[in-house]
Amino acid sequence: MNIEVWIAYIGTVLILMSIPGPSQLLMLSNSIGNGFRRSVATAAGDLSANFLQMSVASVGLVSVIQKSREFFVILKWAGVAYLAYLGFMQIVTRVDSQLQQKRNKRSIKSLYWQGFITSAANPKAVIFFAALFPQFINPTAPLISQFAVLSSTYIVMDAIFLCCYGKFAEWIGNKLRSSVGRYLNQISGSFLIGAAILLSLKNVETK
Repeated sequence: MNIEVWIAYIGTVLILMSIPGPSQLLMLSNSIGNGFRRSVATAAGDLSANFLQMSVASVGLVSVIQKSREFFVILKWAGVAYLAYLGFMQIVTRVDSQLQQKRNKRSIKSLYWQGFITSAANPKAVIFFAALFPQFINPTAPLISQFAVLSSTYIVMDAIFLCCYGKFAEWIGNKLRSSVGRYLNQISGSFLIGAAILLSLKNVETK
């Protein structure tokens, strides 16, 4: 893959990532409620799902995915319900002290699976990668190395974006904690419900 094609790919991905999606809102929520360092597990879960989706796209299983619409409808709405439930519980939970706040922090495992489920529940991710990658692949060159470059570039860029969202949310949370600390759970929960809404708007149709 030549450098010009790679730079064009980076520019395309930057444009695509400039619009926040469910994973970004989830990262905001978890960074506010659990701190940036713990929310890195959320980013790891999201990136793990992305890697699996890219792998499926690269080995040509898109036609199988396209025929499994019912499965992805169920998966999508299960993800929507999960995020909405987490958001509702976050909003109704009262935090009156720092001790309670520490107790309410989720486990690393829980944060990881939130990120994984949110990304995996996106019904068109595999189709998206299968449509994106061929635009930047030279069919006469080794395909595996090109898929590796495109996939690793996307994952690194996504990780940077998620970490920026997380650090920003943690900074805002620390700034607001002294004045509106009792409302941080509501803010965090609102981001989760926003993520559920965005996920619900993802179209399952593949044609």
